[in-house]
Amino acid sequence: MLADIMSFSTTEDLGALSDGEILSRSVKEHELFAVLVRRYEAPFLRRARLILKSPEDAEEVVQDAFTKMYLYVDKYSEQEGATFSSWAYTILNRVAYTKYRVKSIERGRRAELLPEVYEMLPDSRAEFLEDLSLKSEVLAALSKIPETAARLLRLQFIEGKTQEEIASSERLSVPAVKTRIHRAKKLFKDAYDKQRYE
Repeated sequence: MLADIMSFSTTEDLGALSDGEILSRSVKEHELFAVLVRRYEAPFLRRARLILKSPEDAEEVVQDAFTKMYLYVDKYSEQEGATFSSWAYTILNRVAYTKYRVKSIERGRRAELLPEVYEMLPDSRAEFLEDLSLKSEVLAALSKIPETAARLLRLQFIEGKTQEEIASSERLSVPAVKTRIHRAKKLFKDAYDKQRYE
C-alpha cells in the first residue's frame, strides 16, 4: 500500500491538525502529505474498487488521485460547505470514472455498472455539476438554495454518497431521495445560471 512506502518523523501532534492544514503545510513540508495518505488510502481504495472491480486498477487510481491532490494543492481552499474530504473524493471519483471509461473502450464494450455505482455518475441533466468542488461560484450557488437541498447535492455530488446511503443518513426512502435530489438540481441550476448572468 502507498502509506507503507511513505514515512515521516515529527514530534508534533499531527492528529490535532485538520486535513486542510496538513495539505497546505505539505507544500513546504513534503513528508506531511503521508499523513493524508494514511488517513484516506483505505477508504479511497474501497471506493475505487467499487467502481473498477479490479484491485490493481483501484490502486493505480488512488495513487493518481493523491498525485493530483498534491499537484493541485493551490486549487484547494477552506470554504463553508466544502471540506477537504469532499474535494479529495471529487478528485478520486473523476480519476476512477476516467479509468473506467478507458477500460470500457479497451474492452470494446460498455461494462455494466452496479446500480449504486451508476447513481454516483452525474446524469445528462447534471453536467453543470462537473466541476463541483473546484469552482467558487458553485459554492456561492449552493449557498443560495435551501440548506436541505444544498446538503443533498453535497452528499451525492461532492462526497460521492449513493442514494441508498443518503436515504439511510437522512432517514428517507430511496424514491424520496431521488425526488428531492432532482428538485435540488433544478434549484441549483437556476441559482447557478442566475449568478452567472447577473
